[in-house]
Amino acid sequence: PPDQPCASPLGCVCPLQVDKYLYHMRLSDETLLEVSQRFEKEMEKGLGADTNPTASVKMLPTFVRSTPDGTEDGDFLALDLGGTNFRVLRVKVSDNGLRKVEMENQIYAIPEELMRGSGVQLFDHIAECLANFLDKLQIKDKKLPLGFTFSFPCHQTKLDEVGEGLRIMGMGKGSVPAHPVPLLGPGTGTNACYMEEMRHIDLVEGDEGRMCINMEWGAFGDDGVLNDIRTEFDREIDMGSLNPGKQLFEKMISGMYMGELVRLILVKMAKDGLLFGGRLTPDLLTTGHFETRFVSAIEKEKEGLQKAHEILSKLGLEPSHEDCVATLRICQIVSTRSATLCGATLAAVLRRLRDNKGGDRLRSTVGVDGSVYKKHPHFARRLHKTVRKLLPDCEIRFIRSEDGSGKGAAMVTAVAYRLAAQHQARQKILEPLKLSHEQLLEVKERMRIEMEKGLGKETHAEATVKMLPTYVCSTPDGTEKGDFLALDLGGTNFRVLLVRVRNGMRRGVEMHNKIYSIPVEIMQGTGEELFDHIVHCISDFLEYMGMKGVSLPLGFTFSFPCQQNNLDEGILLKWTKGFKATGCEGEDVVGLLKEAIHRREEFDLDVVAVVNDTVGTMMTCGYEDPYCEVGLIVGTGSNACYMEEMRNVELVEGDEGRMCVNMEWGAFGDSGCLDDIRTEFDVAVDELSLNPGKQRYEKMISGMYLGEIVRNILMDFTKKGLLFRGRISERLKTRGIFETKFLSQIESDCLALLQVRSILQHLGLESTCDDSIIVKEVCTVVARRAAQLCGAGMAAVSLSLSLPCSFSTVLQETVKELSPKCEVTFLQSEDGSGKGAALITAVACRILGEPAVLH
Repeated sequence: PPDQPCASPLGCVCPLQVDKYLYHMRLSDETLLEVSQRFEKEMEKGLGADTNPTASVKMLPTFVRSTPDGTEDGDFLALDLGGTNFRVLRVKVSDNGLRKVEMENQIYAIPEELMRGSGVQLFDHIAECLANFLDKLQIKDKKLPLGFTFSFPCHQTKLDEVGEGLRIMGMGKGSVPAHPVPLLGPGTGTNACYMEEMRHIDLVEGDEGRMCINMEWGAFGDDGVLNDIRTEFDREIDMGSLNPGKQLFEKMISGMYMGELVRLILVKMAKDGLLFGGRLTPDLLTTGHFETRFVSAIEKEKEGLQKAHEILSKLGLEPSHEDCVATLRICQIVSTRSATLCGATLAAVLRRLRDNKGGDRLRSTVGVDGSVYKKHPHFARRLHKTVRKLLPDCEIRFIRSEDGSGKGAAMVTAVAYRLAAQHQARQKILEPLKLSHEQLLEVKERMRIEMEKGLGKETHAEATVKMLPTYVCSTPDGTEKGDFLALDLGGTNFRVLLVRVRNGMRRGVEMHNKIYSIPVEIMQGTGEELFDHIVHCISDFLEYMGMKGVSLPLGFTFSFPCQQNNLDEGILLKWTKGFKATGCEGEDVVGLLKEAIHRREEFDLDVVAVVNDTVGTMMTCGYEDPYCEVGLIVGTGSNACYMEEMRNVELVEGDEGRMCVNMEWGAFGDSGCLDDIRTEFDVAVDELSLNPGKQRYEKMISGMYLGEIVRNILMDFTKKGLLFRGRISERLKTRGIFETKFLSQIESDCLALLQVRSILQHLGLESTCDDSIIVKEVCTVVARRAAQLCGAGMAAVSLSLSLPCSFSTVLQETVKELSPKCEVTFLQSEDGSGKGAALITAVACRILGEPAVLH
């Protein structure tokens, strides 16, 4: 404390008196935390588009979007310009698993007249030196990528552009191994950079991924936020500098000013009669004569006092032992303040990184370069200690950058080349999944041809799109009424529903339902077991609703290919969607259901209609909008139906009116007509499916397969070193692990990359931010192709209805693009398939004149 008594006589000062004299330079933990919090606010200001113009910490985007991952390879040049000398380097990076980097370099001087002359002269000199270096290494004819370390504040608009006319390949203090995040360089000057989330950088368009921010933190405090901790010595240094009022933080902590701070303190204390017997010398009074390297030398453990004596003596002083001890203490206080202030601001950066990642802890590596950090005996330890004290829950590792700035420029260039090459390789792989307008028109035309084959009596047998008559010949007219049961079977879960239809003033539909699962062993067991399980669930539902003894009309949504000869008869042609129950294909599923009901002997139901889920969807929307004449399902599987003119349905007698046709379009392409647009990933998914060679169109567009297509692409990328650092996890090898729900979530525009990474981590896939962007792109490409193919199919029908999310948008756009003369209205079906089955039953009861059961 400043009021601590001291017994030392005038002219002789002890360390305690130095502490008292420099009390304001000794910062408490509370003050350092306050500085850290202020700096965090300054970072926010620098990142904001509205606040950046007045921010002292400019947070400049560098357009460096990735750090080295160890796979960089090649031969690069680097220029390192940041002082009176500059270097030209040749850097060879080897991708041999050892991250080997070989360097050759040459130092060139910049004459003072060029430093203060014109830009043309300066850069002509640099170009001449570069040519000399290339000549010396006999590589003048080689066209090598060049990285340029330009250690001055810059406004960057691209990775290779600063302002007007000066093109560079990289910027900042360099690059560090081991995936660093922040990087700082306390040396002659000081600065730091770190990888910031793009969504927080208002100065650059785009929200995806991360970008390195050059903080230019030396200007922290230029707006006055550090005035309460700046001392008279800081103000004196600033007033005597070339840029008064600027770079105030840098003047408190960097090597360019540390020695001068000590000199000013020595002078002031000598004038006050506390040092050197009150004696001053011309050397001590000369700016710059107490160098920062003297501070490092004096603070060395064993020889510090001896070095202090030598240095002070060279300044013309005759220091006593006490003078040397006091000088040592002054050096300690000045350098400690520098290290702890540097630690406080770095803690703010690390705290932001932690918050960006959404966790309570952070594991990160800080790469450090700079003469003070490397040469001062205690600076690094004090800096580390401050960071760990302010962030006790975070695990921070510090790595010294070896030749950071020059090597770093080359590494930025190497990373840029790697990213460009990898991007090009990924785009080449994804290119076959991106369909042109002409290809989609061709798909539309081929679907039309297959539809005509399916409708024709003579061509039906060879058609892949079967165009099955459903015997649904009318849509709801609003007069339907009564209580109906519905079964909705189309996947691993199925539903039993009670649907109450009211007409007149109370017109509407009320529904109650319960979902039941179908175990895999029953899906792939016998037909008798499957239908007994279904009837058991119906019994449970009737008991649940308190209607055990009631006999109701029943509509059966059966979402598998069926040949219908009547509304209440459906011959199963083949199982899809993972079902394999024996004794069902070729049989009437209504009959199988009735037999199971009779075996149970608990209740009786009148099965009025068996319908496909697409037909149910169309009928549900038809109840809301009488103009709805198309049904489309894109879920676990995919199918469509529409109202066709009877004269075109050659499989059914009669030319009057219309009938709903169940297209069974999932089999489109089974004849090979889509082979030219199928990719290696489609083939791989098909070959390992339960029904190879079947339902090829469905396997390109439906939920059961899209996730698996994405997984196969991610596997291919990883094997080729284009994703997940080339490391294939066991989880990624697992079929079905990438569910389509993850694809939908990841592809969503509103999902932040942090959440994408969370989904990938849930899948056991350790991803970087870059990986998350790539995975999102793959999901988008696969989903877009599915929507476009679906739209091409709908365009063939020349009508459409809507689906949610971006899938719906692309589908609608495709239909409009491929069928410009059709005026299409989109209506989303709410609970279409189950409700639709009941409505078909209601329509059938209305047409047949059968009394409806009311409760």
